[in-house]
Amino acid sequence: MLLEEYNFKREVMDAPGPVLVDFWAAWCGPCRAMNPVLTAIAREFKVCKVNTETNPQLAAKFDVSAIPLLLIFRNGRVVRRYEGVTNEATLRADLTALAGS
Repeated sequence: MLLEEYNFKREVMDAPGPVLVDFWAAWCGPCRAMNPVLTAIAREFKVCKVNTETNPQLAAKFDVSAIPLLLIFRNGRVVRRYEGVTNEATLRADLTALAGS
């Protein structure tokens, strides 16, 4: 799901379980490399994407200085932060642990 400022609170901050948010840009090669991983994870967990080019205010709010930046939110708070390409097993393990706790 693509997020904009108007739906970020509803989809991420108010969500009951963990939500993985990908901050990305179309020109970013590593961001494109993460797409298959995020698609696979989205079959089991909520995954949202924020285009940093069209949503600079959200990028600034979460101190995005490099992309891809992956944030896992739980109960409206950032509980995990990954900069750069991150493997699926790491993301899946953290999401599973956070979903169960």
